[in-house]
Amino acid sequence: MSGTESEKRPEADRRTRVTVLVALAANLVIAVAKAVGGVVAGSPALLSEAAHSVADSFNEVFLLAALRRSRRPPDERHPFGYGKERFFWALLAAVGIFVMGGCFSVFQGIEALRNGAEEKFSGYVAGLIVLGVALCAEGISLIRALHQVRREQRGLRDPALRTVVAEDGTAVLGVLLAIAGMALHMITGQVAWEASASLAIGALLVFVAYRLGADARDQLIGEAADPELSRRMRAQLAAESEIDSVEALLTMRTGLESTLVAARVDLVPGLDSERVEEVLVRIKRSLARTFSEADQIFLDVTDRSAHETAESPAATGERGGA
Repeated sequence: MSGTESEKRPEADRRTRVTVLVALAANLVIAVAKAVGGVVAGSPALLSEAAHSVADSFNEVFLLAALRRSRRPPDERHPFGYGKERFFWALLAAVGIFVMGGCFSVFQGIEALRNGAEEKFSGYVAGLIVLGVALCAEGISLIRALHQVRREQRGLRDPALRTVVAEDGTAVLGVLLAIAGMALHMITGQVAWEASASLAIGALLVFVAYRLGADARDQLIGEAADPELSRRMRAQLAAESEIDSVEALLTMRTGLESTLVAARVDLVPGLDSERVEEVLVRIKRSLARTFSEADQIFLDVTDRSAHETAESPAATGERGGA
């Protein structure tokens, strides 16, 4: 890893931390305002939005923990570092959105359909004002997050940024749904409009939680590097004069910007053991210089035929591979 590259990462994390803190501050204030407005107005949609903001606030705390803990250096117990901490806390954030936001919103909608909702015109006006302020605050937080995504090379690959963008985007849509539901309830006197808005908010949150959770799951169980990156690595290995063929190339992301690379190569005939060691060291250094994210590189020399290696579990991805 180059010095410039290592300097950029803490700076990028600092900007992400600011983005998360902005979202946290907005959600804390909005959660209190929505909860008070929901109780005063007796509005299920507004209470659903309050639950949404509470869930988002907890999630921002998770993301702050991820930013801090994922920067810890490798140690004896975790020789590949703590980069996957980001993915773990992103998974917890997804669970928080599902349980505290989605499930509560669906519950509020069902309760409103079953039992109705107490209508207080003055309270509803106050609730709409609260939602208008919330829309502005969530919009500002979303714009901040999108601005950072555009300026950061890693963009939405960062689970913290991806979660903030998903939360803020969902919050804006949720506020619009709540405003529509409350307005139609006031106009028609039918609570079904507001209950439907609450159910729609819950369904939206469940979908977003599923998508974020699926991404975090893939990364936690060992997601491969980007196919284009793998293709370039394989091409560089194949271009080495001492390598006769690249039998297998396996990659796994161990962090936001770190990747484990394991290659099985067949060297040209006639190299003695000392020469083989020199060649492997040089090739690994060359890969590390070209691909800064490849911070763990393992090369395995094999004399098996390409056909035998291609049929092996490690090459095909079947269970039990080396």
